[in-house]
Amino acid sequence: MSRVLSRGIVLTLTCVTIFPQEPTWRDTSPHRAHLVSVDDGVKLEVLDWGGAGRPIVLLGGYTTAHIFDDIAAKLTGAGHVYGITRRGIGLSSRPNRGYTAHESGEDVVRVLDALKLQKPVLMGYSFGGQDLSVIGAEHSKRIVGLIYLNSAEDERVWPFPNGPISTDEKEWRGQLPAAAPADRTSIPAYRAWQKATNNMAFPESEVRQLNTVNADGSLGSYLVSKQVRDLMFAGRVAPDYGRIRVPVLALFEMPLPLSEQLNKYQPQSKQQAAALGAEYVRNQLWAAVNSHALRRALPNAKIVYLPGGNNYIFLTNEEAVVRETLGFVVSLK
Repeated sequence: MSRVLSRGIVLTLTCVTIFPQEPTWRDTSPHRAHLVSVDDGVKLEVLDWGGAGRPIVLLGGYTTAHIFDDIAAKLTGAGHVYGITRRGIGLSSRPNRGYTAHESGEDVVRVLDALKLQKPVLMGYSFGGQDLSVIGAEHSKRIVGLIYLNSAEDERVWPFPNGPISTDEKEWRGQLPAAAPADRTSIPAYRAWQKATNNMAFPESEVRQLNTVNADGSLGSYLVSKQVRDLMFAGRVAPDYGRIRVPVLALFEMPLPLSEQLNKYQPQSKQQAAALGAEYVRNQLWAAVNSHALRRALPNAKIVYLPGGNNYIFLTNEEAVVRETLGFVVSLK
């Protein structure tokens, strides 16, 4: 009997070694979370980081409000900071409807009403920029200012055929140096891969919101459904900047100097080097045509170009984004 018992103990210890359990994790970001009803059977997760002064409301894209966990607390010196997770993502409700830009904008306004937030500053990246444009055009009296985080975009101004991605662009993009595949063996490994590849890393809380986490700590499936993403994309609208009646701050990413990119990626052929050069020109042009379109409609908008950014400019260029945001909010009457 003792031999059988001993063998059982050995097997148990071996199992623990092969399949370690992930330790309990706790979100340490200083926010309170609650759900706010915006429609029949639809509630949105709202994060509240506190702070004093006018409300600052953070809006995202295919991510939850936890994407702002690192930067939000640094904005509380200028106002009371909130973040909204749009429907279909994270802990917010996931109905089969309500994903157009106009409907998403109305969701945000209903949160403002429910929380009795008066004259907030709205700040958004990616699809959050769509929310800003819709609310700025249709509800200017409800807000006091807009901050576009590399999200003031209008595909109509792109000067090449076939929308923002032309046939020629698809060809040279195929020549770009391939990025290393995502390392999903653990959350630290995944965030290290993000940092090395994209010059930024999501807060750990956001990684956990967007992915299942296996017992051994590796990342499992991605949790934002393709249906939701497709509905959001199909529901986009062109911005109507001319109807916006509040001050605007727009931050645009600009590529790093081409010499730095060539040194970083070490192209292995003339084709790769040429593709990097084409991407550099394309990114410069994209920022130029979109910022000029905004400037034509809103001559008083403040436009700031930040080198080395990407879609998550508040992560790649956090210090500059915080500085510009605080200065803009303080300047509002």
